[in-house]
Amino acid sequence: MGQKVNPISFRLSVRRDWVSRWYGNRKNYPLWLKEDYEIRQFLHSTLKFASISKVFIERAGGKIRVKIYSSRPGVIVGRKGHELGALNDKLQKITKQDVIIDIQEVKRPELVAKLVAENIAQQLERRISFRRATKKVLAVIMGAGARGVKIQCSGRLGGAEIARTETQRVGCVPLHTLRADIDYALVEADTAYGKIGVKCWICKPTEERSQ
Repeated sequence: MGQKVNPISFRLSVRRDWVSRWYGNRKNYPLWLKEDYEIRQFLHSTLKFASISKVFIERAGGKIRVKIYSSRPGVIVGRKGHELGALNDKLQKITKQDVIIDIQEVKRPELVAKLVAENIAQQLERRISFRRATKKVLAVIMGAGARGVKIQCSGRLGGAEIARTETQRVGCVPLHTLRADIDYALVEADTAYGKIGVKCWICKPTEERSQ
């Protein structure tokens, strides 16, 4: 079962929590669900180079609190906070409600699967060999104290005519163990030969909490 489902949803209420916190009735539930999706899509597209790992959305009292976890918060805030003010105005136009933006810094990005997968995808887009990219990333992650890591690249690797899947694994990644803190992410790299999917599983140390 651990290999057939998303490791994050598999560990909800055990090791992970929901990324949205609000209560909706039959009337506003689908609208708010669509709105949360649009907020996340807007933030990830607008702040593509801000290294965003997670966007947490909370609704209460007619206001929306958007908590952005990023390893580069300075890119979001901008000089003298101008970028943050413009971002707040755009989110208020999308939601038509008061929006409060809270930025949290990710202090150990090498242990966040989303940021690791994005790093590999960016290297693949720059035509760096996938073996070289993954080997270097594996060493950095294990050096940061991770118990194990697994990276899988799928597609026309190296411009090959036939798509294939290459997997590299170091350490222990127990996907069936619910107590294990497994972080997972899937990122697509747009290369000249087509899309290459990059999957990353990181088994964090026991004292490390998911960001």
